[in-house]
Amino acid sequence: MLTINAITVRLGGRAILERATASLPAKSRTGLIGRNGAGKSTLMKVMIGQLEADEGGIEMPRRTRVGYIAQEAPSGTATPFDTVLAADTERAELLTASEVEQDPDRLGDIHERLIAIDAYTAPARAARILIGLGFDEEMQGRPLDSYSGGWKMRVALAALLFSNPDLLLLDEPSNHLDLEATMWLESFLKSYPGQLVVISHERDLLNNVVDHILHLEGGKVTLYPGGYNDFERQRAERIAQLAAAKAAQDAQRAKLQDYVARNSARASTAKQAQSRAKQLARMQPIAAVAEDPSLAFDFPSPDELKPPLITLDLASVGYTPGEPILRRLNLRIDPDDRIALLGRNGNGKTTLARLLAAQLTPMEGAMASSGKMRVGYFTQYQVEELDGSDTPLGHMTRVMAGKTPGAVRAQLGRFGFSGNKATTEVGKLSGGERARLALALITRDAPHLLILDEPTNHLDVDAREALVQALNGFEGAVLIVSHDRHMLELTADRLVLVDDGTASDFDGSMDDYVAFILGKSAPAKEKASKADKKEDRKAAAAAREIVAKAKKAVGDAEADLAQYEVVLRAIDRAMFDPQGAANEYKSLTMSELSQRRGKVAAAQEAAEARWMAASEALEALGGAAA
Repeated sequence: MLTINAITVRLGGRAILERATASLPAKSRTGLIGRNGAGKSTLMKVMIGQLEADEGGIEMPRRTRVGYIAQEAPSGTATPFDTVLAADTERAELLTASEVEQDPDRLGDIHERLIAIDAYTAPARAARILIGLGFDEEMQGRPLDSYSGGWKMRVALAALLFSNPDLLLLDEPSNHLDLEATMWLESFLKSYPGQLVVISHERDLLNNVVDHILHLEGGKVTLYPGGYNDFERQRAERIAQLAAAKAAQDAQRAKLQDYVARNSARASTAKQAQSRAKQLARMQPIAAVAEDPSLAFDFPSPDELKPPLITLDLASVGYTPGEPILRRLNLRIDPDDRIALLGRNGNGKTTLARLLAAQLTPMEGAMASSGKMRVGYFTQYQVEELDGSDTPLGHMTRVMAGKTPGAVRAQLGRFGFSGNKATTEVGKLSGGERARLALALITRDAPHLLILDEPTNHLDVDAREALVQALNGFEGAVLIVSHDRHMLELTADRLVLVDDGTASDFDGSMDDYVAFILGKSAPAKEKASKADKKEDRKAAAAAREIVAKAKKAVGDAEADLAQYEVVLRAIDRAMFDPQGAANEYKSLTMSELSQRRGKVAAAQEAAEARWMAASEALEALGGAAA
């Protein structure tokens, strides 16, 4: 068991963690979640001893081997394969000892231990992990210094997984991974034998891998059993309960304050008033759960254009003359297309995105596009290149030169930058806020085609969900490159695989692609006609909409049930404890309370029937586990 024991951490005079307490069961797989800046990485640094808590501490069994990725990526002339093998320090030490040991008994002990830790299968295990993270055989043998920082971090992750620690700590492990490597990592972690704590904003990973959610909010941690969907349901119930408790406390506070105000000056009631004043002082206020107004994505809808928006005819594209990265591209994008670009990093997804955004021109073949088409192209570089000393208002004013201040403010407001937020220095914004600003900038002229290259890297789970909803409400075409499978499943109707130096439609669903990547099946060989594919996409969109409606019906019914339960408890309290009743029930007679309870109970029964019907419908659609 890992125990977080009343940890308090103050940074710059501000309490990041304040008496945070939780006990994580042995062998548990825990997802550590919370809004950006809540203190997740701070808590993990305390777990590994990299940061000392001001108060409290971490308790775990003695001799627990803790594994965590160092901040600095590995470098040098060593290969990824050698770096991963060296991560198992016990194996390396035993192999070295076996070469110099002369004592037969001691040598026998060494070989027995080598067998016990599967030392002789280590090379094969190291290779499998590296392949899963995107390193083919040739790449495994190249020096580390030939790789970018992102690929070096993959090597660091591979070495950590290979070392097989008792407690595996992962902080946003998919940030440097593509979709394919993310899916492999999810599969690997499902069967990890030790205890796992992972900071992640990947909803699929949090649903499919973890069995507990540790939610960090306001410096406190709360442990919930189950995956992310279970957490959402339980937290919604808890919020409803808190709202009811706060309403009851506010009513009690108002009653006490009124008594003190009316009776303090009278000698006959002064003692009672003083007693109630002390009672008021002792009351611990129940804080309302604050809604975050900054969770805003609202893409302006473009004017209509006739299809197609873009057509590629046997086009080739690359960066060096005579050396195209992608060849013989035949692709058509229509105004209603929702496309996910699939394929491992390095296969050319970004190159294709840049071609479609007109940042590259075809080396061969043809590319035709509507002359009136506007494209909004988002990349991580735009987030990193924002001027930290400027404000969102300053950035938007420059790119919308000639527009009225009201129009500039309105575009910022679509993405949560209203009031003081619009004039805050960009350098003081969180990574998620800077990503929202970049999206606001690229959509200022209502583009007909949105091209989003890894838009979720800086976004937490709530912000990602808000982005999904905004994309589904956008009336233009969308093309996404992302390692967030949940986002792709909810927004894309069409899958395009970039592989083998070209790009072509992938005949199948995201589940088919997952099975293909994990080696459970081969890609479909049959090629459907263009008309068939168009119909398939329409059918997929319709099916997705039906599943989404069923999920919403389940969620709405669950929310209604939780709310009715809160109301019933409040009425019951008013019936049996009139003094403690909420204000809205104080003036009601017992008969009126009974009548109201009957109506609420009937409504609750109807909501339960709706929930049952919606749940059965969702299960029939195969969406119950989604």
